[in-house]
Amino acid sequence: MVIGIVAASLVALGALGFGVNRLTEAGSVASGTGFPEAQYRLTVPKTMLDGKFELTQDLSDTEGKKALKGTYDSKIRNPQPVVAQYAADLANGGSALVISGMYGQFKDPEGARKKMLGGAEDAEGATLAVPARDITPAGSDVTLSCQVLTMRQNGVESTLPMCAWADANTGASVGLLTPETARQKPGSVDLNKIAEATLKVRAESRKPIG
Repeated sequence: MVIGIVAASLVALGALGFGVNRLTEAGSVASGTGFPEAQYRLTVPKTMLDGKFELTQDLSDTEGKKALKGTYDSKIRNPQPVVAQYAADLANGGSALVISGMYGQFKDPEGARKKMLGGAEDAEGATLAVPARDITPAGSDVTLSCQVLTMRQNGVESTLPMCAWADANTGASVGLLTPETARQKPGSVDLNKIAEATLKVRAESRKPIG
């Protein structure tokens, strides 16, 4: 599971870097018109999912800023990275949750969401096993994009589901790895359940500015 946790971190960081680079047009600077008001930001809570996962690493000011450095995007204004890893139940094999994203002002949230997961399979040892599809959890008006990867490191393969959201101010991909999901066949992963967990991560990390 340690291998799986490290893999989850690598995939999330790869997805962040890819998302920024794909959304970026070199030399273009965000214009001052047509952007939504900056009302929300992403935070890094000490715990996630009702306290089940505890923060182990906040990489926002290191790997996150490194990924954003020198990039510009005509549809994203004032982006700030948020990258963090959480762990749970280490005594019984361990589970990991990784959030990787940014906050700012997004002109095209739907486009950002669809691209956020796009480069995860480019991470070392990663293979896209179930292509991304849109899911809107019951009772919610938030649409997420979800997919399943397989990760292979040192001859060990694990299954990693991921979901992403984006709205006018925040966007992130969330990777969730448990002993159960790691052993599942990719096609049998309940992505609706992962989407519901991602929605809760969004609620716990997305806060009003001020």
